[in-house]
Amino acid sequence: MSTKEQLIIDIQQLLNSHENISTTTINPDLLKFMDEKTLISIIGSLLDQKETHLQADDEWLEQFKKDKNN
Repeated sequence: MSTKEQLIIDIQQLLNSHENISTTTINPDLLKFMDEKTLISIIGSLLDQKETHLQADDEWLEQFKKDKNN
């Protein structure tokens, strides 16, 4: 398996790791024109989005705990 193929698989796995989202598949032919740097950039963006969602969830949970204790 090539590095690009592995990067595409990694992107699919990140997309599918979000809860309540339909399974996503990527046709590797659509991404063949992208270089490894671009694919890695996509992975970085997906990880940033995931981190942002986790932080928002944590903030909501903390606010919920405060509201419940009042």
